[in-house]
Amino acid sequence: MSSDRRNFIKKASVGAAGLAFGGSINAMSAESYSRILGANDRINCAVIGVRSRAKAHFMAINKDPNAKVLYSCDVDDVILEEHNIWCKENIGYVPKVEKDFRKVLNKKKVDAVFIATPEHWHAPMAIMALQAGKHVYVEKPCSHNPYENQLLVAAQKKYGKKVQMGNQQRSAQTSILAVKEIREGIIGEVFKGEAYYSNNRGSIGKGNQIAVPKTLDWDLWQGPAPRENYRDNIHPYNWHWFKTWGTGEVHNNGTHEIDICRWALGVDLPDSVTSFGGKYAYDDDWEFVDNQQVTYKYSGDKFITWTGHSRGKIVPNQPGRGATIYGSKGIITLSRGGYKLFDLNGELIKEEKEAGKQSTTVNTQGAGDLDANHIGNFFEAIRQDKSLHSDIKDASVSTMLCHLGNMAQDAGETLKIDPATGKVLNNEKVMKDWWKREYEEGWEPTL
Repeated sequence: MSSDRRNFIKKASVGAAGLAFGGSINAMSAESYSRILGANDRINCAVIGVRSRAKAHFMAINKDPNAKVLYSCDVDDVILEEHNIWCKENIGYVPKVEKDFRKVLNKKKVDAVFIATPEHWHAPMAIMALQAGKHVYVEKPCSHNPYENQLLVAAQKKYGKKVQMGNQQRSAQTSILAVKEIREGIIGEVFKGEAYYSNNRGSIGKGNQIAVPKTLDWDLWQGPAPRENYRDNIHPYNWHWFKTWGTGEVHNNGTHEIDICRWALGVDLPDSVTSFGGKYAYDDDWEFVDNQQVTYKYSGDKFITWTGHSRGKIVPNQPGRGATIYGSKGIITLSRGGYKLFDLNGELIKEEKEAGKQSTTVNTQGAGDLDANHIGNFFEAIRQDKSLHSDIKDASVSTMLCHLGNMAQDAGETLKIDPATGKVLNNEKVMKDWWKREYEEGWEPTL
């Protein structure tokens, strides 16, 4: 990309689009705007990053009779064209299209922004949206590193808009019931949460440097990340397994089940974290472990384990994902489809099934009725100022657990944690390497 084009992109954030990380573009006051929104309950949305997971967002938004997607935004023309066809067939209309999300944030008619981009964009984009006066629904994980975690929480507090993270099982009625019953003592004193995920992902190969496709704005795709040459095994999905843009399986899927365990046990940040694992399946460019076991230890003799099995078929077959909560009087298994209560002898006492269709590990879209529940809760919070099921202050804690899992794996030793801040107390190197990333000049998020 030419220097003129790059300068234009950067100037747009402080010029015509008015979207510097440190500024706000709200032309009218939040109070006057909320009165207008409250008058008709209409919520106008923009969805940024529309290839896969966003399809679940569109379908859930479309279920609300007084919500509409005004803009689809993506940096890839091919994805946008395919998405427009999908929209016509599945939601009955085609939203307006923008490649540069900053132009979308500058639209006064947009009330809420949905972020389903690569993970390195989640927190910076959410912060920019807050500065633009928008409510934010951000896919998990809400940050690429712990520094962004803290910054996003601070941004929500400063700008006062609703921010929900996309860990949709928090809106499962059976999970809500299970946690309520756990609080009431149905399985006695809870002491362990066991989170697991298994899949059979293939090799991503070894990438070859090639010319950037003419349909892709590679500079804007990279955004806050340090610049790298384009390779043929990054876009549109395998960025998950590169540390520059992704955060590994513990974030990609572990965020969900670890969050459920933390919720059920009633805990926040741990006292220590230990991780074992490695990359075993293929000789390729995958930069994270593909099999991992993390243990989070809490005061009061409570602990959470995460077992992530990304690659290689498990025999015999095991459930793809879920969480098991252990108590002194029984056990509860939780999934997106419902929960089961067992006594200490393993006998099934009762089962509650979630209504509707739920997602599995079959594809990357992860769509199901829980999305409608979770986005419905987000809309309800905007319209009626009700509580979010996964507000960013709480969601960031579960995201932080996943960051600590990666940090403990890299450190190769048990990390002692300050439970008030999440900071590592016994390893300066891992703090230096993982707490905050390097940002491309001019792109570092600030308040």
